Order: sequence, then C-alpha cells, then structure tokens
Amino acid sequence: MAKPGSLQNTINSLHQLGSTLSEFLQENTKANPSFKDELQAELHQIVQLAKHHNSWFTENEVLYCLQSWSEALSHSNLTTWLAKYKFEEKSPKRVGLVLAGNIPLVGLHDIICVLLSGNDVVAKYSSKDKLLVHWIVKFLIHTDSSFGCRIELTKDQLKNFDAVIATGSNNTARYFEYYFRDKPHIIRKNRNSLAVLTGDETETDFANLAEDIFRYFGLGCRSVSKLMVPKGYDFTPFFEGIYHRKDLLQHDKYTNNYDYNKAVYLMSSVKLFDNGFLILKEDKTMTSPIGCLFFEFYNSKAELENTINQQKNNLQCVVGNLQFSSRINTAFGQSQQPNLWNYADGIDTLEFLMKLK
Repeated sequence: MAKPGSLQNTINSLHQLGSTLSEFLQENTKANPSFKDELQAELHQIVQLAKHHNSWFTENEVLYCLQSWSEALSHSNLTTWLAKYKFEEKSPKRVGLVLAGNIPLVGLHDIICVLLSGNDVVAKYSSKDKLLVHWIVKFLIHTDSSFGCRIELTKDQLKNFDAVIATGSNNTARYFEYYFRDKPHIIRKNRNSLAVLTGDETETDFANLAEDIFRYFGLGCRSVSKLMVPKGYDFTPFFEGIYHRKDLLQHDKYTNNYDYNKAVYLMSSVKLFDNGFLILKEDKTMTSPIGCLFFEFYNSKAELENTINQQKNNLQCVVGNLQFSSRINTAFGQSQQPNLWNYADGIDTLEFLMKLK
C-alpha cells in the first residue's frame, strides 16, 4: 500500500478523483439522482449554484469541465503523462499559485503538477471559481489526509512561498513579474487561439469549430478568437455550420456583450458580417471581445506560417486541417480538450517544479 503523501498515493488520489467525477456525471444524468456519498451530493449542489456566483459558469459548462477532467485523470493518461519524468525524493518547497477564474477549474492542472512534483501548494484562488476549487481540495484530503498539510487556499495575498506560478492578464502580468522577480516563477499572460480556414471545410469541421469558439463563451486561452481565411473567402458555409449555436442568445450576459459590441462597431461605421449572434470583424489583433470573432485574409501558406510565428507568444492553439511547424497544431473541435501533457504556453510546468531547489 502506498504511504500517505507519496508520489504513488498522489497518483492514486488523482485517479480516484477522475473515477468519482465519472460516477457523479453518470448519476447526475438521472431525473432523480441518488449520490453515494456526501461529497458527490455536495458537488451536485455546487454545479447548481455555480452560475449564481459566476454567471458564465452555467450548468452545461461546468458539467463539460468535469467530464473533461474525468477523462483526463484516467490511469492510462496519468501513466502516459508521467512516464518521461524521473521523480526523486526531495525537501518540499511551498509553491504559490495565483489561479485565474475565467473558466471552471482552470487552475487545477497547476495544483496537480505541484502535488506530483512533491511540493506543497499555497494557492490564491479566484472568487470567480471558488466553489469548484474548494471541492476539489476537500475531495483530495478525503482520499489522503496528508493533503491537508500540503494544500493551503487563500483569498489574500500570497505569503511564505519559495516559487510561484501566476496566471493573469497582460496588465497583471507586469505586476507579477515585478512582485515575484526574486523567486523562481512562471508568469502567464493573455493568450488566444486562431483557426485557419481553407474553403475546403466540411459541415462537421464547422460544427467542431463552433465548439472551439463558443465553449466557455470564448473566455478560455484555448478559445478561438480569430479566423485566418483565404482572400475572397465566402463566410456563408461558416455561418451555416455554426448556426446551431444560436442558443447562446438565451444567455443574458453573452447577448448583452454581443449587442453592445455590435452597437459600438456600427456607430464607428465598421464593416461587419453578422449572423444574429456572432459578429465577424476584419482586424489584425488576436483578442476579440465576447460575441465577436476577428478575421484576417491570407494569400499563401507561407504567409500564414509567418503570421503564426510572429504571434507565437500570443497563441495557445492553431486550429484547422493544415499542419504548421508550430507545436500548437490542433484539430477542429479539440482546442478545449487538452491532454495532461499539453502545458499552457508550452512551458513544462512539472519539469519546472521538479527542478526547484
């Protein structure tokens, strides 16, 4: 039997988390679910309450997140991920985490990496994602009481830490880089994803692309915020292929953002394409507002490659059927389903943590 706090016990706890999420999701589909323990019943309440704490965390989005983690934390995925690392016992360091709250459990991967590396977590959680993060920690402590000494959550400023991983906007990143300058650190800034269209896409491609664009209402760093399209591209097939997502208009906050941005652009006499719930605007920048998608024309694959290389520090994924020399090629419909070994910004978090001295 693995001893409490050991690497094997941490792996076992993570696998148990994945299995429990699978059980929960299966039971949750029933009209009158009957959960086998208090923790699952509590998670059911959190799923129902999440949208009242953060209106972007609808039940559908939270359940999708839990489904993704239930699949990611399988025994085979954990084994594949960790096989390339050489784990050695060492004195644990206190690793400060500044967690974002733009999408559900966006900081969970960092928490997992710290625990697997043998270090301890001191995490400043986001008020936008408080409920789910606290439940995850409670579950882990339930599986292994030693996590109670290894995980500390706070809503206040980080204190007494040896290294830090901080995620925020481009503005907060400048503050992080100054404040944490004397500690080993990973600082993450704004990133987005772009999709490359050629004109040869199928209805299925567009349906999958809709997932890349609209999952989490486009708030994730892996969300597609821009299209690269050939000169003279006809957007009709694209609009037809994503029209099934007109249900977004049932979400008040999304609709308010769409209406506001449309009004601003129209008052500025900006040329737009619009299908009633998504605005397309030609723009060279990467980050588009909610309810809007930027696009840019290209003339050749070489030109595309150059654009992608120029924007590599702003990109998380390049979605589409074309392959580029970039490490971030992603198939349609897959941008919101990263593997455990797909590290944010391409920086190996686990390797960074294992090298702390």
